[in-house]
Amino acid sequence: MNPEITRTVNDTPQSQYLYMAIELSNEKWKLGFTIGFGQTPRLRDVHARDLMALIQEVTLAKRRFGLSENALVRSCYEAGRDGFWLHRFLLTRDVTNLVVDSASIEVNRRKRRAKTDRLDVGKLLTMLLRYYQGEGKVWSIVHPPSPDDEDQRQLHRELKALKTERTHYINQVKGLLASQGVAFPFQKDFLSRLARVRIWDGSPLPAVLQARLRRDHERYELVQRQIHQLEGERAEGIRTSTASAVEQVRQLLRLKGIGVESAWLYVMEFFAWRDFHNPREIGSLAGLTPTPFASGESS
Repeated sequence: MNPEITRTVNDTPQSQYLYMAIELSNEKWKLGFTIGFGQTPRLRDVHARDLMALIQEVTLAKRRFGLSENALVRSCYEAGRDGFWLHRFLLTRDVTNLVVDSASIEVNRRKRRAKTDRLDVGKLLTMLLRYYQGEGKVWSIVHPPSPDDEDQRQLHRELKALKTERTHYINQVKGLLASQGVAFPFQKDFLSRLARVRIWDGSPLPAVLQARLRRDHERYELVQRQIHQLEGERAEGIRTSTASAVEQVRQLLRLKGIGVESAWLYVMEFFAWRDFHNPREIGSLAGLTPTPFASGESS
């Protein structure tokens, strides 16, 4: 369909900007375009991660709303699994993009509410317009890190995931043994002690259960080796790296009560790249800012 034909007499440009909202999903993206309040949004679907189709839809939307090819574009999408790569791509195409904190988007307080991609993208468009009309607190904006800063966060996040996985295997092994009335420390001699274990009637552990426990122990050992490897890489980086972020880690380590785990986490998640404007923002990120709830006699 020719976009020129679909224009109505009321679709006169209200501004020099094209506003675009993107609802991301794994299979397809829902795009919404408008030029201001009172305009019927132009809604389109493109295959997920099809960037050429995205740019083509932007071009068609400009033509649809009677904007010039050089008209500026303001866009937004919700922060989530897709991360910040799309934000960086849009910036290279001179699109002013906002990555929005999903938890900050207002919703209807009724218990049951309709939810579709079409409604979601329409909501994003409306809030995008309100934001640029001066409602700065209509939502919270995520400040994307640079690719290098984002990459620096991988080490401690992987360490955290591996330690959680290690705890899972330990608890699982202990639980399986407890189901047979057996308990002994999860130590280096675990496998040799496992073969000597006897249950309540003096018989050994069932063969299939023993095999499962050995496999769980192998997975535990693999995770343990990976943890030691990452901790070694981190220690080597603290000793030899000339990166400014690592220098901040060294400064924190000079303080009493701050260890390697905390110093690395504080720098890579807080101080290496975030632009804090006041102490409250730091407290909010750390989960230390209280949220008041006062209504009538309740406080």
